[in-house]
Amino acid sequence: MIQRCFLVWWSLLLFTGANTASAIASEPSDPESAIRRMVRANAEKDLPTLSRMMAHDADIISYAVAGRKYVGWPELEQGIREEFVNAKKLEIPIRELTVWTKGDLAWYAMELDYIRYTADGPELKRTVLPMRETGVLERRDGRWQLLSWHESFRSAQMGGPLASPSTISSQRPGNSPTTSAAPDLSGEWDIIEVEDDKRYKATLDQKGNGPYTQQNGRFTTTKIADRLWQGTWHQPGNDREGGFEVLLSEDGTQAKGVWWYTRVGSQRNIPPREHGGTYHWKKLAKPAGAQ
Repeated sequence: MIQRCFLVWWSLLLFTGANTASAIASEPSDPESAIRRMVRANAEKDLPTLSRMMAHDADIISYAVAGRKYVGWPELEQGIREEFVNAKKLEIPIRELTVWTKGDLAWYAMELDYIRYTADGPELKRTVLPMRETGVLERRDGRWQLLSWHESFRSAQMGGPLASPSTISSQRPGNSPTTSAAPDLSGEWDIIEVEDDKRYKATLDQKGNGPYTQQNGRFTTTKIADRLWQGTWHQPGNDREGGFEVLLSEDGTQAKGVWWYTRVGSQRNIPPREHGGTYHWKKLAKPAGAQ
């Protein structure tokens, strides 16, 4: 009986040792492979792999879009879990990746598309977020681990705030410090939701308030600082509301930016800027003779 137990224990030990050796052998041997493995694990919602390949130091700080800051692994893990629950499906193709290595340290610059699929009634809504990311890795016990990272949108129209008045004025010829008059937003606007190619029209007054042809919707402008145009939208037809932020062109006839949900029915705990898409606005020319 004792001999049989010893043989069983020894067999289990050999099996466990083989699996451990196999896992170690399958670890990425270089930082670029480690980065690509982590991106793939993110797309596959593979939290155990992400946990294994990210450092758990209590004082590590990382920054995500929409002003999110994570200190230590527990905060980041909670954020990852929430995203995996909210997104029904993820696709994360890497567009560019450059890695530098010096000894046991490596750092990288990467461009990727973060493609989220979220539930929109019986269908899935696809949102493409063009991202860029930088980060630092360290080789610990022969294994590359991500220490800290920082991500942002590749397009200025995707972030928030899109631009500050001081930044915009400094780009203008003459670098004039004077503040320009508020633009006249009155008229009809063609609006395209880029990801879904949804198109509708808005009829706005001079201050940027008025209805639009989507679920009996209405836009309300809350602030215009130079060309930065911010406001809210409300759709009684499907009981939803949210915010928007777009950047007007120099001539005031076009605008590009983002929109997001703040409420869907009775659900009000929606993080701002996380669920939505991108806008392209175009002001229609007034008919000849119109005032």
